[in-house]
Amino acid sequence: MNAYAHAVGFDDTPFARSHHGDVAVVGAVHAGARLDGVLLTRVRRDGANATERLIEVLSSSRFYAQLQLIWLQGIALAGFNVVDIHRLHAATGLPVLVAARHEPDYPAIHRALLGKVSGGARKWRLIEAAGPMEPVGGIWVQRAGLDPVQAALAVSRWQINGKLPEPLRTAHLIATGLAGGASRQRP
Repeated sequence: MNAYAHAVGFDDTPFARSHHGDVAVVGAVHAGARLDGVLLTRVRRDGANATERLIEVLSSSRFYAQLQLIWLQGIALAGFNVVDIHRLHAATGLPVLVAARHEPDYPAIHRALLGKVSGGARKWRLIEAAGPMEPVGGIWVQRAGLDPVQAALAVSRWQINGKLPEPLRTAHLIATGLAGGASRQRP
């Protein structure tokens, strides 16, 4: 079996600091190394609807039946719209991996959430419930529905053009192209 060969990676489009309202989120669907499709949804900046929107866009997608893995570029979309990765896993039946290039500065995130963001305490609890990020294959991950060995297999399987897993790299390129007219490489 080709474990985790069908995956989707989600990344949000860049937005101005002054922006309030919804932010586009791109899903890049991969069947092996091939980009198989693109999903698009919108989530509220610093809101609380990211988990629900991801569940909706996935469950209504024609790609859903083939998917084996969900990748997220960070646990929050559109600023601090924190994804409940355990709820996303339970609702879709798909394992979830959150990826970051660097270990997060949890004290700074905690201060920002509690001092500046509406619903910050609830969002911090979601981040804590996701567990600490773990180093795997040169990146940091949080996981739901996978054990450490399965997470390492998924990371190595998807590091095709660098350390960032290919579905996330592709989602990032599409998202930055949508927002700025041309894609940028590094998320």
